[in-house]
Amino acid sequence: MPLEGPARIVSELTSRGYNADREAVTLIATADDPAGVLERAIDAAPENALVLRTEDVRTVLDAQTDTQPAATEPTSARQDPPVSTGTSPDASPQGEGSTPVETGGSPAPRTPLDPSRQSIDVANDMTGQSTGTGEYEDFVAVFRDRLERLGGKLRGRVNHRPATAIQAMPGGGEVGMVGLVNDIRSTASGHWLIELEDATGTFPWLVMKDRDYADLVDELLCDEVLAMEGTLSDDAGIAFVDSMYFPDVPRTHQPSTADRHVQAALISDVHVGSQEFMHDAWNRFTDWLHTEDAQHVEYLLIAGDMVEGVGIYPNQDEELDIIDIYDQYERFSEYLKQVPGDLEIVMIPGNHDAVRLAEPQPGFDENLREIMTAHDAQIVSNPAMVTVEGVSVLMYHGVSLDEVIAELPAEKASYDDPHKAMYHLLKKRHVAPQFGGHTRLAPEEKDHLIIDEVPDIFHTGHVHKLGFGKYHNVLAINSGCWQAQTDFQKSVNIDPDSGYAPIVDLDTLEVTVQKFA
Repeated sequence: MPLEGPARIVSELTSRGYNADREAVTLIATADDPAGVLERAIDAAPENALVLRTEDVRTVLDAQTDTQPAATEPTSARQDPPVSTGTSPDASPQGEGSTPVETGGSPAPRTPLDPSRQSIDVANDMTGQSTGTGEYEDFVAVFRDRLERLGGKLRGRVNHRPATAIQAMPGGGEVGMVGLVNDIRSTASGHWLIELEDATGTFPWLVMKDRDYADLVDELLCDEVLAMEGTLSDDAGIAFVDSMYFPDVPRTHQPSTADRHVQAALISDVHVGSQEFMHDAWNRFTDWLHTEDAQHVEYLLIAGDMVEGVGIYPNQDEELDIIDIYDQYERFSEYLKQVPGDLEIVMIPGNHDAVRLAEPQPGFDENLREIMTAHDAQIVSNPAMVTVEGVSVLMYHGVSLDEVIAELPAEKASYDDPHKAMYHLLKKRHVAPQFGGHTRLAPEEKDHLIIDEVPDIFHTGHVHKLGFGKYHNVLAINSGCWQAQTDFQKSVNIDPDSGYAPIVDLDTLEVTVQKFA
């Protein structure tokens, strides 16, 4: 098959076990004899090399400057690969504040990047730092840490008193409390009773159904941290709520931006190994990354589920294309090699990946990291705060979104608008506030799931839906997937948004969606 451009060259190199510098691919693509140059460059590369370097190609080109290479086809017959199959913007799912899907075109190859300008820092990777043993004391420790840290964001807003101190107060006085939501139940008359718990005990708070803030009750989840102010009953056995506060993102939050025009591609849920993995869409995506249209895309952030996994849901084995988990990662690594070699890649695990299911999830073990070394991606824990050229990106796979969507009213959180469910996690300043539900949580000395610092971008996946918008100036993106609908998804009414790649301008935090399916 003739080498018609960068995409074909990358595919050919991948089939032989090589990644390549972007400039090396461009030099081969623009040579009179791409196939011959590629063969000679591979021969010139050091033994056991995994990456075909620019200098390897230049050595070949310099050696043949005085000879006329035999072209495999006329230069005029070569064409650049298509950007994508393209769809109408009206046919694409869009989130709040979204922009049209980009389509079509056959741009020229992109020019090499300057790696000295790229910058990535990871603030809270907990890989290798797990302290939990599953003992009772671990659970106590993680909830004490949650209450202390999130409570610290609320105590300045109320005249906080411990539960035992409130119990000892005379009736009729004003009181405030910061605590974990221990219980939520309705009364016979339609009011709401919220039980808050702190390190000293519990105390009940009554939310009257006719108050303005009563509609906030249906946003509450057990175990989240909350502050309430109100008036004690005459017998001091209960407090009537006058106001309610969440840790929340300040409305005055001003996000940081990059000091140059640079972009990041945000994707998730690749699911290599599934019979429904969309390899054609993935190939079009990686083809596009090699083009001039993607010139400013210097970062690829993948929010979990690189592979389909094994034994994740009933009868999954009937829907697998690759049945061995390590073979799935080998294949994923081959697909990852198609990404330009000078892109910086950051990956976190998801619930289909071969790591512990309980969150926080440490990054992949050494065996899996060794399989995926060819592109030198940064592999960190789920969740992780990654700062890209001054822009902080909270990467979280998103398993708790299922719980948020199930617990909250449809108008406040749904699969059709996954970014709105993400807003509630930002409001609660915790990526998985409810313990004991569908989201498995690991007890640690420190609660690694707290959103301590407000991110500039919040990136999730898991629900296989595309949606994005801004909450108090934080850009929330759920990036869809690269897997067509499986039989299991049909059985639970999941209609995935597949083959999308949200592209974020890090200098403006504006989003453009590229579609490749």
